[in-house]
Amino acid sequence: MSLLVLAGLASGACQVAPATVSGGRSAGSAPVVVVPAADDPAEAPAASAPAAEVPAASAPAAEAPAGAPAATPSATPLVLSGTRRVTIVRVGAFEAGLSLLDRGRLAEVDDDQGRQVFVPTPLGGAEFLIKSYLGGGTGKPVCWQVHNPNNSRPLFVRGAPCRAKDAAQRFVIAAATGGGPREFVISNRWAYLRDSARSGLILEELGDVPPASSFRFNDTGPAPRG
Repeated sequence: MSLLVLAGLASGACQVAPATVSGGRSAGSAPVVVVPAADDPAEAPAASAPAAEVPAASAPAAEAPAGAPAATPSATPLVLSGTRRVTIVRVGAFEAGLSLLDRGRLAEVDDDQGRQVFVPTPLGGAEFLIKSYLGGGTGKPVCWQVHNPNNSRPLFVRGAPCRAKDAAQRFVIAAATGGGPREFVISNRWAYLRDSARSGLILEELGDVPPASSFRFNDTGPAPRG
């Protein structure tokens, strides 16, 4: 077959009929894309190759609502587990420790008078009974209780028989801001335990003012039974 004939056949093969619209009018020639033939059929591109798959981006982690409290460790400090007895010293005090005196009031002393062995006993949440024992953890426990003297003088802590359901005996013990691992603030119904130069240890509502006193709990061994 002559080269002229082959050229004519190729030219006819590349012609595309014009598209028409309603009424038989020509809509113009559609563009033609010519794909070069491949020497090896296996290398020819697929007529309708699927679009490349793109891995879905991981959804960003949900942010906590503004003002929501940050998550805190669930582990309870050993000194607050109810299984250890402690002595309690006000941070900033020199040689004095807390003692529930025989006459009943919580005070700071630098000798061995009163009950100086304490067992913070969990009641759920951050609330505790604070049991007081004689030296070495002996005797029947006496619990801290908030007392209102009703004479315009400040609230203070004194001893009473332990009653877990009594709100005046349910103390909140919370980690002191910026303190060590065994430093805490102690409160009862928004009144915080603090030192007063005039009245000794008192409880006072502070409003927006940070607690003035914090306390260090020193582990002295296993809690007594009962």
